[in-house]
Amino acid sequence: MNTVATLPGAESGNAARYAQMVKSSKKAEWQIDRDLLQDRRFDFSRKFLPDRLSRVDRLTFLAADEARLLSQIQGRTYAYLFGLVERFISAKMLDQGRAHVFDDQLALEALVRFSNDEIKHQELFRRIETMMGSQLPAGYRQVADPNEVARAVLAASTWSVLALTCHIELFVQTHYAQSIAPREELCPLFKDVFKFHWMDESRHVVLDELEWKAEHAKLSPAECDQAVNDLIALVAAVDAILQAQSAADADYFTGQLSRSLSDDQTAQIKACVLSAYRWQYIISGVQHPHFGRLLTHMTTPAQMARIQTALAPIMSH
Repeated sequence: MNTVATLPGAESGNAARYAQMVKSSKKAEWQIDRDLLQDRRFDFSRKFLPDRLSRVDRLTFLAADEARLLSQIQGRTYAYLFGLVERFISAKMLDQGRAHVFDDQLALEALVRFSNDEIKHQELFRRIETMMGSQLPAGYRQVADPNEVARAVLAASTWSVLALTCHIELFVQTHYAQSIAPREELCPLFKDVFKFHWMDESRHVVLDELEWKAEHAKLSPAECDQAVNDLIALVAAVDAILQAQSAADADYFTGQLSRSLSDDQTAQIKACVLSAYRWQYIISGVQHPHFGRLLTHMTTPAQMARIQTALAPIMSH
């Protein structure tokens, strides 16, 4: 087994953190209609995703209304992909909760609440997809089925799934706080959707870390090595979805324009959208300082080198 040092009082400290997450969850509990939607509508005269996430400002040949449309298409996909990943996250947290059934009841409650939050988020993203779809032109396509993705992800080792989940929850924090919240020009409802999402994920990331560390402590060196392989495979699978969705979104966008683009401009749009999606769903999480510290602590130098080699084509792109 890995020899992970346990500081005196660490277990009781973890119990206190689970208890705090339950208390925080009860205090911050919100409902989709009562607190967020309230019969509101998306403002399609505004951008949805900020340029810092969508990167549409790099496409200087686009007119203002074209750039706005591309940000809205990306915003639609941003919500869709969160709904997709939360399908496997909610299932995994239910599994994690079972391990606490005859142990710490507050840990069990914290993880059940976590899973319930993710189920609520999935409902929210399904509903806003319908709202967006009723206003945007026909032809938008989602390339991956959430249930199929969840089945594939959950077949991987628990360590790798928890690592991927922690990575996702951390970049949620960064995206909202640094890119979405400060931008007054964005659609107010779109901003609020991700404000409420962020409020829950700020608790979830604490639970991700607790569960990931606990799982790591159970693994032998050989099991950990295989788990690293699984994580690399999961990131590659995420990237495959991003490549397919970015290509579909770029084609959908160019199909809505009232003018013809050059081959070079079309290629720039495709490259920009893929670059944006890779930044949103992989790179911004990989580069999060806390994720880097956690991953470094739970891998050997050789394993980190393997991860970095696998990520290099994505990061350089």
